[in-house]
Amino acid sequence: QVQLVESGGGSVQAGGSLKLSCEVSGYTFSEHLMGWFRQTPGKEREGVAAIRPGTGTTIYADSVKGRFTISQDRAKITLFLEMNNLKPEDTAMYYCAADPSSPARSLLLLPQSYKYWGQGTQVTVSS
Repeated sequence: QVQLVESGGGSVQAGGSLKLSCEVSGYTFSEHLMGWFRQTPGKEREGVAAIRPGTGTTIYADSVKGRFTISQDRAKITLFLEMNNLKPEDTAMYYCAADPSSPARSLLLLPQSYKYWGQGTQVTVSS
């Protein structure tokens, strides 16, 4: 049974930082795709960042480049998203996702490329 459990969300002021974590169980993702997504009410789920654990290749949405960093621990059990210089528009529910496939780079930030999802952690940024 694959389980993804996010944590680390919260409320911060604009310019602040948060670090999200995603603990993975029941799944060996050392060679597979992992990603972070976010969603606000009434909007589609948006890809934020993704990483190919086997190669360490990362990709970011333009809106978060230079502010967010995706990483994993050495045991590749926990996925992280470090978020700096947060803006009110970063307010959303953030989800961790995983998939055993290795799609093309152009597909890495698309929700349909991922099979497994966590329940989400809320991030609220106030101005």
